[in-house]
Amino acid sequence: MPPVFAHGALRLYLLSLLEGGPKHGYELIKALKDRFGGAYSPSAGTIYPRLGKLEADGLVATEPSGRRTTYRITAAGLAELNHRRVDLAAVEKGIAASMQRLALELMLQQFRDGIRADLQGQAPRRPLNPVALENVRTVLEQARVAISNTLQH
Repeated sequence: MPPVFAHGALRLYLLSLLEGGPKHGYELIKALKDRFGGAYSPSAGTIYPRLGKLEADGLVATEPSGRRTTYRITAAGLAELNHRRVDLAAVEKGIAASMQRLALELMLQQFRDGIRADLQGQAPRRPLNPVALENVRTVLEQARVAISNTLQH
């Protein structure tokens, strides 16, 4: 699977999530998972090193909160975020495009699985006769053409 975020984009996106208020690392992981509709869930091994680097760069501050650490954006982090709003918009656009691609892939997978199950369910009872097979082929081709036409408009 290709990387979800381009170089530096996750760092910027974490700052944008912290702009909404302080969060624990787990809350940031959950926010990312939610933003991607569950299709992407970064590991702690991805998030915490980025947060550590943001802290080392003075863009994020930490505060102990029981057994957890709360992360908050600093004035320098907010300045960085404001300076890179155009980049953040591009990251959001990329996320939206990724979500659309994932939705289409899921739709195609469900369609393919449904057709396969229908055809396999038919096979034990009786094989498809040549007319039924040709009808299936025709309907699938008509669906492909209709989708192609829809995409061109």
